[in-house]
Amino acid sequence: MTITETSQASPTGAPASTEAPAEQSWTPRLWGVLAVLCAVLFLDGLDVSMVGVALPSIGTELGLSTTSLQWIVNGYVLGYGGLLLLGGRTADLLGRRRVFLIALGVFAVASLIGGLVNDGTLLIATRFVKGLAAAFTAPTALSILTTTFHEGPARNRALSVFSVFGASGYSSGLILGGLLTSVGWRWTFLTPVPLALLALVVGIALIPKDKPAAEGGHDLVGAITLTTGMLLAVYTVVTAPDRGWLDPLTIGSIVVAAALLAGFVITEQKVRHPLIRLGILRVGTIVRANVSIIALFGSYMSFQFMMTLYLQDVLHWSPLRMAFALLPAGIIVAVGSPFVGRLITRWGTSRLIISSMVSLALGYVWFLSTAGNTPNYAFTIFPTMILLGGGFAFGFSSIMAQATDGIEDSEQGLASGLVQTSGQVGAALVLAAVTALVATDSNAGGGFAPFQPGLNLVTGVAIVGLLFNIVPLLALNRSRAAAADPIEP
Repeated sequence: MTITETSQASPTGAPASTEAPAEQSWTPRLWGVLAVLCAVLFLDGLDVSMVGVALPSIGTELGLSTTSLQWIVNGYVLGYGGLLLLGGRTADLLGRRRVFLIALGVFAVASLIGGLVNDGTLLIATRFVKGLAAAFTAPTALSILTTTFHEGPARNRALSVFSVFGASGYSSGLILGGLLTSVGWRWTFLTPVPLALLALVVGIALIPKDKPAAEGGHDLVGAITLTTGMLLAVYTVVTAPDRGWLDPLTIGSIVVAAALLAGFVITEQKVRHPLIRLGILRVGTIVRANVSIIALFGSYMSFQFMMTLYLQDVLHWSPLRMAFALLPAGIIVAVGSPFVGRLITRWGTSRLIISSMVSLALGYVWFLSTAGNTPNYAFTIFPTMILLGGGFAFGFSSIMAQATDGIEDSEQGLASGLVQTSGQVGAALVLAAVTALVATDSNAGGGFAPFQPGLNLVTGVAIVGLLFNIVPLLALNRSRAAAADPIEP
């Protein structure tokens, strides 16, 4: 029984015998736990954006080709997106605190090694290990948050603060990446190390101990088929734009990945202790949350990728100038997210997610309508970043809240890992398709013309996300209106 059900009034209008718990008191220790969780999310965003800015300098010093440089980013995506779901379930089975702290330690060590190596292959390997570690820290951090803070106003407020640090990490990484790269690219790897170690020490002291699941087992067959299938799927979408979608190796990879994932579904229906309880996908709000995060991450990250290429390669802006151009969206998320928790409490997640999708779609449509072949920053790019920042601010916290509301504590890691996996893998799929379109249309002329097909796809993804949320709400309103009308004799 969920909190919502226990807090309903009796037929007489008096409160039900089982009342909702009192509002949670925010003690210094509770703030400390939230600070540790936020610091880890901040580091994830910081690491991704800093390394992206430093890629040209890394290639020059280590003699890496453009293809090799892509794997510094893609290695992280493979580890992160492919193992997120396993990370969330492992936290449920082995204990959230233990998994979180071990993974955070691995992240710190991999960051240190990455800043010291002189070989491109080893550098890519450390990126994969960092992605693997983040695949365990990210869902576990959200799971610790949702089990530490009671469902309702306290959890909504905590999620809002959590979101601020994610946006601040990415925004700060853009600026710090530009500054640190001028000193030396290795500092973009070494800077997160002391921050991760500090979070580890504070986490050991403050995060409450929890017990592993009393029942359950390790679904090894499910874990192997899911992880291998996800890794191969992400690898395929990352490499297909360069190799070609009709290349035999690409087609073979798609077939094998589909077979592995089909084998995973079959396994989950037969084993005693499945990695994923497939019944969780019958909950409409959870399905909509996962589709919404794909639309949010997929469209936003792909648009930012195109703008990075356009501003640096076409307009020849410096990395620091480019970072400041894209910064307004991050600032809006950082400033606006703390208020989203109150809005969720008052209006619910569905309305805010719809508002998010409307803001995203309007941003992309505005860019399409006004960009032409040479977008003007003040008239086109800046208003677009404002709309996208508002969409992300409304959407991220609301989607995370919707994905975990009403879920038992024993499955919070599963729900958290599922929605974050959808976001990462969905973003990889959309970005791969956008990259393929941009590469195919690279001879379309100068200016922004080569990016136009990718922007069309990004806009379509946002509109699909909007329709997927608004159609069920409209259908529900029609059903309620029909039920309220008296039946004519």
